[in-house]
Amino acid sequence: MTKKQKKVLFRIILSAVLMAALYFVPVTGYARFGLYLIPYLIIGGDILKKAVAGIVHGEVFDENFLMAVATAGAMLLGLYHESRGVEGEFSEGVAVMLFYQIGELFQAVAVGKSRKNIAALMDIRPDYANLEGEDGQLVRVDPEDVEPGSLIVVRPGERIPIDGVVVQGVSTLDTSALTGESVPGQAGEGQEVVSGCVNLTGVLKIRTTKEFGESTVSRILDLVENSSMKKARTENFITKFARYYTPAVCFGALALAVCPPVAGLILGRTSDWTVWVIRALTFLVISCPCALVISIPLSFFGGIGGASSRGILVKGSNYLEALAKTKYVVFDKTGTLTKGVFQVTDVHPSEGFQNGLGEQEAKRLLLEYAACAESYSTHPISRSLLEAWGREIGPERVTDAEEISGHGVCALVDRVKVAAGNEKLMKKIGLECPEVPENGTVVHVAVDGGYAGYILISDVIKEQSGEAVRRLKAAGVAKTVMLTGDSSRVAEHVAQTLGIDQVKSGLLPGDKVEAVEELLAEKGAGETLVFVGDGINDAPVLSRADIGVAMGALGSDAAIEAADVVLMDDNPEKLVLAVRISKKCMRIVYENIVFALAVKALCLVLGAVGLANMWAAVFADVGVMMLAVLNAVRCLRVKSLG
Repeated sequence: MTKKQKKVLFRIILSAVLMAALYFVPVTGYARFGLYLIPYLIIGGDILKKAVAGIVHGEVFDENFLMAVATAGAMLLGLYHESRGVEGEFSEGVAVMLFYQIGELFQAVAVGKSRKNIAALMDIRPDYANLEGEDGQLVRVDPEDVEPGSLIVVRPGERIPIDGVVVQGVSTLDTSALTGESVPGQAGEGQEVVSGCVNLTGVLKIRTTKEFGESTVSRILDLVENSSMKKARTENFITKFARYYTPAVCFGALALAVCPPVAGLILGRTSDWTVWVIRALTFLVISCPCALVISIPLSFFGGIGGASSRGILVKGSNYLEALAKTKYVVFDKTGTLTKGVFQVTDVHPSEGFQNGLGEQEAKRLLLEYAACAESYSTHPISRSLLEAWGREIGPERVTDAEEISGHGVCALVDRVKVAAGNEKLMKKIGLECPEVPENGTVVHVAVDGGYAGYILISDVIKEQSGEAVRRLKAAGVAKTVMLTGDSSRVAEHVAQTLGIDQVKSGLLPGDKVEAVEELLAEKGAGETLVFVGDGINDAPVLSRADIGVAMGALGSDAAIEAADVVLMDDNPEKLVLAVRISKKCMRIVYENIVFALAVKALCLVLGAVGLANMWAAVFADVGVMMLAVLNAVRCLRVKSLG
């Protein structure tokens, strides 16, 4: 508990003890009123102050006003009865305020616990960085003071404060705070590392590549902290509902206190004004909308926090709400359903290219030309060709390199014109290429204006992809689609292996956007289309889909920027977990709405006709709020997929 919460607890205990003691004190009249006023002011003084402050600032109709009017009215009615020689029920006014404060304390503790859980889950902000000076001495500084290009040292047990590249040392890194996965990773010289990871074993020297504010840890924390700014429609509805509901019940209570007695007088009957005033005060206590106003935002807050603990970053409760309605899931292929680890599995030189060369020499030369032409590209296929060639390529060997999006690369290699890419590139330069029977990505190569052969590259399907697709369908997803720039043969093979419903292949980045547009037009109202990509090359599609999900985004600025939901590791099953979390969160939200409104409606009717007293009002307000908050806290608990 905080100091403030401990003070409230002390006031609750003190006022409860005083109220219990007063039950045995044999006094009447104004003296009895004065004695009961002591515990009432101890427990309710701050509520009365807030109510007065709200009136002064023009914000009259809130829960403080409702509780102040209801309890102060009960105390004054008790005084009226005492003045008439009838025992006043001061204990009801004090008890209502007492239980209201107990409920408020419970809610504050629950919210505080939720915030602490989320803070602990996202406790990845480093406190310091060990900056290495020119003399080799380490100086502990604030990470915000470290400039890009600086040399920092991270010792075992310390958290990497800023993104950078390892220049010395080998170690094991704990990435669980970012990915939600407990399996550590390795880091060595030349590897990029991201802030927020914990160094477990060796000492690492890291050359920083970003400012602290632009590092992964800062961007993630900023994302989580600002997620509450994007409210779900349900949250906005509850806010508007409370804005109109509270003044409506205040005027309703006033009408309940005045209209029946006046009607009785008009009809010539005697009316007991105090009976109707008590009913009106009970009506006010029952009507307090705390259960909805508190528990609904807490449910979304807990859902976002629970997702964060599993390495799933949701940028707002509006996305969490939309994710629960997922009916269409569209996947990118490379890096999403497959590992994006391409390996050269075969080299097929054409007969014309092989003329005068041995088979092995022709294969070697074809691979060399392709690797040189692709040496300036960062595409995974280009990297696989370079890895297969396995030798250094001098920059002077390659000139006039041009990468054609969705086609391939053209370049001069040792002053020989080389083109390496797909079938579209061959057609673009006026060459025919053969039908390739094998499954895999085919890189056709043209040398000096003639077709030289093709290189077969295979991508590996992720182990979890098939199970992810199956579980998505079990979770209510109506259609799964795969979009890829790869050949139809490879795409159909992957789709069939994984059980994907529809596949569109040979797509350029613009074609993917058009394909998503068609699917958006096809889906029904109230249904959500989710696009899952690697977040680097798919930014336009991520932005166009109802929900863009970036997968494997650890350290990817483009992914964190473009997507609505970020999966920090490469496991496609995390999408299933994200959908499950969103559905659980929305189920709890609707449970709280229905439960709170149903109980309040029943108690309001019973209170209006005199069948519910102040004690029933306490349950309708404080009891319902406590149960709703307890239910909302369940959103923080996230079970693994199992």
